[in-house]
Amino acid sequence: MSGASYENEIEDLMPVSALQHFVFCPRQCALIHIERVWADNIFTVEGRILHERVHEVEGEAAAVGRVERGLPLRSRKLGLIGMADVVEFRKTGKGYLQPFPVEYKRGKPKPELCDEIQLCAQAFCLEEMTDVSIPEGAIFYGKTRHRHTVHFTTKLREETKRTVFQVREFLALGKTPPPTYGKKCKQCSLTDLCLPKIISRGKEVKQYLSRVVDL
Repeated sequence: MSGASYENEIEDLMPVSALQHFVFCPRQCALIHIERVWADNIFTVEGRILHERVHEVEGEAAAVGRVERGLPLRSRKLGLIGMADVVEFRKTGKGYLQPFPVEYKRGKPKPELCDEIQLCAQAFCLEEMTDVSIPEGAIFYGKTRHRHTVHFTTKLREETKRTVFQVREFLALGKTPPPTYGKKCKQCSLTDLCLPKIISRGKEVKQYLSRVVDL
């Protein structure tokens, strides 16, 4: 494959992280992946430090087999590209190493499936890259200091594939949806750029004035 062809292929691939952003908040996904906007707050800084500590250690032998950190991922079938925080290659009795992806998050488990879908997408990439079926992985949450096992069930796999196609269509439209203010906005680093309270309030005022004029 020529350099130009390789670069074009990479540009056509969608970041695995976009799935997590979309499920958590479509507007956040659009701001990051369409408008290319980013801002740090204490939560993102803590998260980056956590990820850097994970990635800075080189691959090492472990009792489970082998551990790789910061492993590049790609799926041509789903058109995804990304990086796994940690992949444990666990020994099996069948003579091969079983990949076990581990994603690190600074906070705690969320009510949405955004983290689980992100991890499942990583598993899809690993399965395509290694030709080995991956039944489960884990998410380590820094706030709870707990590793949460994620089983890649048929239901989660179908939801992840559905999300891939939804996000691809969403990004292709190139439109940023209006904000919907909620509790999770307080922890989002893009709050000052997104302005969920102000824009939502402006929409309410516009609707109120429209009702008054119609009276």
